[in-house]
Amino acid sequence: MSKYEAVIGLEIHAELMTKSKMFCGCRVVDSVEAAPNTAVCPVCLGMPGMLPVINAQAVEYALRVALALNCSINLHNVFARKNYFYPDLPKSYQISQYELPLGVKGWLDVELENGETKRIGIRRVHMEEDTGKLTHLDGGGSLVDYNRSSVPLLEIVSEPDIRSGEEARAYATRIRQILRYLEVNSGDMEKGVFRVEPNISIRPVGTTAFGTRTELKNLNSFRVLADGTDYELARQAAILDAGGKVVQETRGWHEGRRETFSQRVKEEAEDYRYLPDPDLPPLHLDGAWVEEVRAALPELPQAKLARYRADFGLSAYDAAVLTEDRAVATWFETAVSTPPHLNPKTIANWVINELFRLMNESKQSIDEMRVSPAGLVELIGLVEKQTINNNTGKEVLAEMFATGQSGTAVVEAKGLAQISDEAALTATIEQILADNAAMVERFVNGEAKLRGFFMGQVMQATQGKANPKLVNQLLGQALTKTGK
Repeated sequence: MSKYEAVIGLEIHAELMTKSKMFCGCRVVDSVEAAPNTAVCPVCLGMPGMLPVINAQAVEYALRVALALNCSINLHNVFARKNYFYPDLPKSYQISQYELPLGVKGWLDVELENGETKRIGIRRVHMEEDTGKLTHLDGGGSLVDYNRSSVPLLEIVSEPDIRSGEEARAYATRIRQILRYLEVNSGDMEKGVFRVEPNISIRPVGTTAFGTRTELKNLNSFRVLADGTDYELARQAAILDAGGKVVQETRGWHEGRRETFSQRVKEEAEDYRYLPDPDLPPLHLDGAWVEEVRAALPELPQAKLARYRADFGLSAYDAAVLTEDRAVATWFETAVSTPPHLNPKTIANWVINELFRLMNESKQSIDEMRVSPAGLVELIGLVEKQTINNNTGKEVLAEMFATGQSGTAVVEAKGLAQISDEAALTATIEQILADNAAMVERFVNGEAKLRGFFMGQVMQATQGKANPKLVNQLLGQALTKTGK
């Protein structure tokens, strides 16, 4: 690939999380779990004489995305018919947008693995309806489920600014994160509500003409997106090196063989014979309403990450982890703002290292688990006041996670309060030193590592409840006294 330049553009299709479909009143259902063809009507089945009506909520959701991606907004929108024949398209055309899409000329800054930030252009953001879902039978033939037909769909088309599978992954990951922040799409790739299709070509380094492109479909993870893209780049380079020509086609990814395979010849835009839909009048957006939607946008991930670093002093890694999911970020900020307003770094460490571990083990989300922001703050306070030590704090958090009890209640019920009575600890230390006179002698003669042994004996004698800082101090005094 050293003599070729990769030229990649991504088409992202995202179902919008409205309650009803794009052009009819049918409810939107889970296309994986719902019984086939139970959420359909004459409109989404394309019956003669049925007229579509635009879903206003879908328009607002689409506008949120276009604004978040820095697009210029077309106040005058036109829906078009995209004509092609396929079993999952009951009308034999798809209602989409072509010449006058909702948003154009956007951009998105993406952080790459090497630490660089790259700006990727966004050509268009437009609204359309989803198709039905085909299930191909082993013995031949196919079944069609039209529950998904006419579900509101947003297509986000990038400029061909992407140069590798890793860049494609980074861009698509960031787009999904933004859609989830905007609460317009769940980002579930396995269920097909978020689909990524790269258009891939190569050209000799230093040239500007585009090569013949192929499109990859049915990529169900970001890893597959990166792997499939890189494989296709290498495949095209091998063809050109051998004197062949790349065929313009749609290809799929075979996970078992880890290679792409031909599916069908890829159509050009003119093959779809776009024309304005005569059943849908042009959609005119009010400029004041567009600005209202813009003002109501939530703080987006990149801005939130920058604020966490500046205001909370978090590392780039910690800030990225905490802002990955909007619900986690909200939970964390609630904890930071809870009196007595603990150090955000301390809270971040507990969330990332302990709370996330418990969530991963139990497969619970931040909204499902039973530890509240105030509960974690209370627990950290117990550790900082030395009511319990750090290790006991982790045990208490696990109990809080399992039962929903407060940290104080767990400590009291299990008698976990830390022992900080100097007289009691001094007596315990003196007894341990007396019982281990030979070890003390070795310590005095230079085996400094035995100090850890004595610490362990004290913690064992107190069932782990001794204040380790105080034990360390008192033990040092006792050993110094013994060595004189």
